[in-house]
Amino acid sequence: MRVPYRALIFVVAFVALLTLHMPFIGLPYFWDEAGYYIPAAWDFYKGWDFIPTSTLPTGHTPLVMIYLALTWHILGYSPFVTRVAMILIASATVLASHALARRFMGREPAVWSALLLAISPLFFAQSSLVFLDLPAALFTTLAVFALMSERFLLFALGASLAVLTKETAVVLLPVAWVYASHRDRASRGAAGNAQEGRAARRARQWLALVLPLAPLLAWTLYYHHKSGFWTGNAGYLEYNLYSTHDPSRIAWSVLRRLYEIFIGGFQWLVALGAVAGYLWGLKIRHGRPTTQKPAAHLHGVASGLIVVYVVMLSVVGGAVLPRYLLPIYPVFFLGCVILIWQLPRAAGRAICVTAAVCFVAAWFINPPYPFAFENNLAYADFIRLHQDAARYLESRQPERRILTAWPATDEVSRPFLGYVARPFRVVPVEGFTERDFEKIEPESFDVLYLYSRKWEPSNNWLQRFPALLRAQQTHFGYAPQILDSILVQRFGLTLEAQFERRGQWVRVYGRREAIGSSQAADRPASR
Repeated sequence: MRVPYRALIFVVAFVALLTLHMPFIGLPYFWDEAGYYIPAAWDFYKGWDFIPTSTLPTGHTPLVMIYLALTWHILGYSPFVTRVAMILIASATVLASHALARRFMGREPAVWSALLLAISPLFFAQSSLVFLDLPAALFTTLAVFALMSERFLLFALGASLAVLTKETAVVLLPVAWVYASHRDRASRGAAGNAQEGRAARRARQWLALVLPLAPLLAWTLYYHHKSGFWTGNAGYLEYNLYSTHDPSRIAWSVLRRLYEIFIGGFQWLVALGAVAGYLWGLKIRHGRPTTQKPAAHLHGVASGLIVVYVVMLSVVGGAVLPRYLLPIYPVFFLGCVILIWQLPRAAGRAICVTAAVCFVAAWFINPPYPFAFENNLAYADFIRLHQDAARYLESRQPERRILTAWPATDEVSRPFLGYVARPFRVVPVEGFTERDFEKIEPESFDVLYLYSRKWEPSNNWLQRFPALLRAQQTHFGYAPQILDSILVQRFGLTLEAQFERRGQWVRVYGRREAIGSSQAADRPASR
């Protein structure tokens, strides 16, 4: 493929993603962006600290934070610059996906593979957000491209960048080792160079295949030297490692991960299309698969990546977030389109067009069960609601103490996140369940900043399936938010303001005693 054509693909992807994200590109930071990734990048930007000091360190490898900090040094700090920088990474991922697809397919199916990736609701929503998983998808895809091309030094570079982006990308390496071992066995009987030459070449190949362990080991030793932990911190390890090994939880996590890959966000359309293409190929070839050998190798690597990611993310990790699966998305869509394209052309195109339309609809349609707002454009509604609430709070007495839960605690206390001009005094609460308010004293706060932390649709499907509800409650910490009426009665609250957007809401309550005191203080003294 000529370089100008690849450049055209990148430019088209970047312009399209940038244009479609224009309504959201100036928004301040969301959830884990505000809670960890932006503060971590900010610390490197201000003090060249590889390990964050303004937030709890988690042990994540630092490449994305370094990239953002250097971008801010060149272009200045702002959410706009940050989000454009992330869209550049998303565009490069689309290009890498297309380049990988062109090794196995013609131009049209390769374009469909890259397009379906780009507009899939999770990938699209994440394209401008500061998380690690989409950049990890870029370097994982480049590593797979190099592996399929047998360019092992390029593989070492891509895989090293992947693990420096997010340490969990190291699970790519066992898949590459199995693939390389299989290729070695297949080539042993073939004619070629002398045995000595083949042995030297294999030694260089395997050195490149294990080389990405070196930067991860170096980071781990550095992190341990600085923090005393091999990764994370005490609370992080408890939440993500020590508390996740219950066999029942692992089984439910596997089911959730499989749902997120093959069903959620209308991805069942491409998954069913792939099954139909495979069965059609068996039929017309009388039971023999129709995929050519290189495509079969790609399916093997893609299947291996899906398996290792599902297993890893089911055994470790307290939060079962779909974005953690983004590194496998490019090979997932590529593998599906390869099989879909075995169908008659009209059928293959119909499946791809239908999936594309449904993907775009899923940017705006929330599912009838709890989900992470970051899975589609619901995250933008969340941010805008919190902007409205922050503006309201700034228009009132700024000295009032605000009781709220993270991430709103950071939003109103850290001006560099983009919500407030100066910090408020915050009284943090763990969450908005009944248990979280048990030890809160009325005198400890003046304002309650309450908001929808979870998507709770009125027709919540969890209520229809008791087994699913129990699993969510037992293994994944699901609990409904406390009713406003209980808090109003317990703390003597008055509703000051409320804001709503597409099923999400923010309510600001003031304590009656605090309101009375502030009004008395505002009255002019009698003469």
